[in-house]
Amino acid sequence: MPNRLALIVHEQPPSIVVDEGEHSQEISPLWLRERTRAPDQLESMTQQRLFDSHAIDTALKLERAAQVDEHHVALAFSDGHKETYDLRVLAYELDETSHFPCAEPWDASLNQDRLRFDWPRTLDDPAYFQASLDAYLRYGYIILQDVPTDPEQILQVGSHFGYVKETNFGRYFEVYSRPTGNDLAYRSVALGPHTDNPYRNPVPGIQLLHCLVNETTGGLSTLADSLKVLEQLRAENPEGYALLKRTPVRFRFIDAGTELVTHRTMIQTNDEGHPTGVHYSPRLDALPLLSDAQTRLFHQARQRLGELLTDPAYEVRFPLVAGDLMMFDNSRILHGRTSYNTDEGHRHVQGCYLDTDGPRERFSSLMKQHGLMGKVA
Repeated sequence: MPNRLALIVHEQPPSIVVDEGEHSQEISPLWLRERTRAPDQLESMTQQRLFDSHAIDTALKLERAAQVDEHHVALAFSDGHKETYDLRVLAYELDETSHFPCAEPWDASLNQDRLRFDWPRTLDDPAYFQASLDAYLRYGYIILQDVPTDPEQILQVGSHFGYVKETNFGRYFEVYSRPTGNDLAYRSVALGPHTDNPYRNPVPGIQLLHCLVNETTGGLSTLADSLKVLEQLRAENPEGYALLKRTPVRFRFIDAGTELVTHRTMIQTNDEGHPTGVHYSPRLDALPLLSDAQTRLFHQARQRLGELLTDPAYEVRFPLVAGDLMMFDNSRILHGRTSYNTDEGHRHVQGCYLDTDGPRERFSSLMKQHGLMGKVA
């Protein structure tokens, strides 16, 4: 809670006021009534309400507010409910500061060693596991090293960090060169920066790629942070950026037995309109029907986006060796691969998807169960 925030109790007329120094605001009786912690109103274990808060009378009034001591106030409401509230609990409810790490946009100058973690240690050391989750939530990707190359080991890793999402590719998929594969990833050609499955609803939130064998000198993995790239695109072309942000495009996937189509904007935003990632795959999208001038502006913006994503100032490249596993936010971090020569040897990677909220849940659970807030190393 910000140090400047204080709760002031007024007995006549009864009210509780939030004082933040520069301005103050009276708390609505409806807000206070909903925050009841009375045993007959709130189930102790789940912290779920035992009454329908949506049915509270809109005309509810606060009839009494009496300061009990420094931290407690006795309130009485017009619906007959009476309760002694803990002002510290109310202050916590008013605190909108997130306890999760904030996303930190990065470019190619990022020290990638900070994002490499030893897989066995994440299993044995809760603080170390939390450090890996912290890095993932800040930067959108991590590399786990020394992951056994046994088949389906990727599912164990996925379950440790979240919840595996099954798609038409299965619970996991095999990435190696084969002529009959239903995606260009199953060839040895270069793959430009992209996000996976933009045609799916919902889009897989997290992707894991686990290297089982790599006997080639090519096939370098590439990553770029869309949050950093979008900062540059918005500075260069604000009109084009806005067009990508508000104009839905069609994404389509087709194979022998499946066709998936959806429409969504290329720039993904949260409820406040701030960018959280992109939906980007030049192999799968289609220009929307706009005026000629807007079509050219839209194309110019997406073209520049593609240029920035492959600019050495923003893109990192590295080999995935046997035992390396890369986990990344599928909307924020764009991934790709350089081409490789199958005559040099075999390259075999397994992949799977996780739901977005898994790492946040694990991070929160560690803080709650082990008291590790602020103790990552």
